[in-house]
Amino acid sequence: MSVSDNSRSPKHEFAPLKNDRLLRAMRFEPIDTTPVWMMRQAGRYLPEYKATRAEAGDFMSLCRDTARATEVTMQPLRRMDLDAAILFSDILTIPDAMGLGLYFETGEGPKFKHPIRQQADLDRLPTLDVNDSLDYVMHAVTSIRKELNGQVPLFGFSGSPWTLATYMIEGGSSKDYRYTKGFLYSNPEFLHQLLDKLAIAVIDYLDAQVVAGAQVLQIFDSWGGALGHRQFIDFSHAYNKRIVAELKQRHPDVPVVLFTKGGGLWLDVQADSAADALGLDWTMPLDRARQVLTESQRDLTKRHKTLQGSKAIQGNLDPATLYGSPESIRSEVKLMLDGAYAGGDKTGYIANLGHGITQWVNPDNAKVFVDAVHDYQI
Repeated sequence: MSVSDNSRSPKHEFAPLKNDRLLRAMRFEPIDTTPVWMMRQAGRYLPEYKATRAEAGDFMSLCRDTARATEVTMQPLRRMDLDAAILFSDILTIPDAMGLGLYFETGEGPKFKHPIRQQADLDRLPTLDVNDSLDYVMHAVTSIRKELNGQVPLFGFSGSPWTLATYMIEGGSSKDYRYTKGFLYSNPEFLHQLLDKLAIAVIDYLDAQVVAGAQVLQIFDSWGGALGHRQFIDFSHAYNKRIVAELKQRHPDVPVVLFTKGGGLWLDVQADSAADALGLDWTMPLDRARQVLTESQRDLTKRHKTLQGSKAIQGNLDPATLYGSPESIRSEVKLMLDGAYAGGDKTGYIANLGHGITQWVNPDNAKVFVDAVHDYQI
C-alpha cells in the first residue's frame, strides 16, 4: 500500500467503548476526571511482565507472540485504573522489517547489525508491505482490542522518521548522534532520502494499525530534542507534519498525539500540524505550554485565514517522581494538574509521565500516581 491509497475503515467488529474519557479530553469535551495513562506502562517494572518475557525467551519473540503481547498489554490495567491501553511493541519494528538485523545486548539497549552508512545501504532498503512484514503487529492490535472488550481505548504507535533514522544510522542508541548529524550537515540529501522512505513506511504502518483496531495513535519523536531549532523544523517536524496530515486524511476521526522528547521549546512549531495533542516531557511547565499553544493557534488562524483547532496536551510528570514516597507523588501530581488547569480550561489535558516509566519503579507507586490523578478535583 502507498500513501496515495484512500481511507480505510477498521475491518473488525469490536465491543462499544465504555470509558471514552481520554477521547473526550482530546476533543475538549467535558470530563468527569482527568484521564491518565503511562508510556511504557507494560514493562519491566511489573514482575508479571518479567515472568511473561522469560517465557517468551527474548523481547522480540514476545512482541511476535500474539497471545503474550496481548497478555502484557493487559497486565497494568489489572493493577491500575488506567484510561488507555497501548499496543505492546517497539519503535524499531520498521527498521527491523527492513532487514537491519535488530538485536538486544543486555544492559546496552537495541542495536543493528547493518547500519545505514552509505548510499548503497540506503538503496538496499526495501519498500515495506506492512501487512506482510509486520503482520504480527496487526495481529496483536486486533487481539488486544478484542481482549479489552471496550474497557478503554487502544493506542497504536510508531517512532518518528528522525528517531528511527538515528538508530538506523548510528547502529543503536547514541549520545552525540555522530554519524546522523554528520550526514545532516555534510550530506543532507542522503538523510532526506532516508527520512522520506521512513515517512512512507510510518504512514502505512499506522494506517494498518487503525484498520486492525487502534483507536488513538502516538508518534514517538524520542530524539527530536537533540536537534537544533532550524534542523528540527526541516529534519523532524516536516516529516511528522506530513505523516499526521496523511493519517488525518485516511482516518479523520482517529486522534493523533505527537510526542517530542525535549520539544517543549518548539510547541509553536508543532502547533502547525494536524495533531490533536502534543506530548510534553518534564522540562516544560504545563501552564506555559497552554499559553504558548493558545497564542500559536491564534497566530496560525490569522495566517491561514481559517480557524485552527486547539491542541490538547499530554504529560508531563518526571518519571523519577515515582521513586518518591506516596505523599511526595501525590504532591507532585497536584502541582502538575494545577498547572494543567491554570488557564481555565477544565479539559483538553491527558496526564502522563514525561517519558516512559522506568524498570526500577515500585508498581504500587505507579498506582499512587494514577489514583492521585483521578482524585484531583478539576
